[in-house]
Amino acid sequence: MPRCRLRTIAVAALAGALLAGCGTTGTPTVATPYSAKPRGSASNTPAPTATGRRTPTPSGIPTFAESVAVPCAGYPTGDQIVALLRRTPGMVPSGATATVQIGPLCAGVWQYAVVMIAGRDPLEVVTKGAPSALRLVTAGTDICTVEVRTEAPAGIRSTADC
Repeated sequence: MPRCRLRTIAVAALAGALLAGCGTTGTPTVATPYSAKPRGSASNTPAPTATGRRTPTPSGIPTFAESVAVPCAGYPTGDQIVALLRRTPGMVPSGATATVQIGPLCAGVWQYAVVMIAGRDPLEVVTKGAPSALRLVTAGTDICTVEVRTEAPAGIRSTADC
């Protein structure tokens, strides 16, 4: 991945993090929950906050707005993203050091991260699902697959330049 694209992603992530603290007027976007629990009762549908993030659900996992990717606040952690890559054949060589350089950033139930692996180009990673059941959607230097372009929330597509 060219350095200027990596810088653009880093700047976008920083701007998103800074803007996440700003208040908004009107009603924020309602986010998709991590679980398939029925929505509609006050006990499992917490009110959205001004940042587009909802308060934690009874399961303790927050949900995120789909329009912008924001820091995941540990849901999932960078270590969980790296662990998923290590379990996926061919992603991280045995014994190689892998660290999350950008993210994870969340929009809806999707996540975006940039992972540095010693001796390799940066690896862009898109995952989906709850932290305990992450699914790798795609990883590489060109992650704008059909699934990402057609199914990922706007915040993930924008962050990934798709």
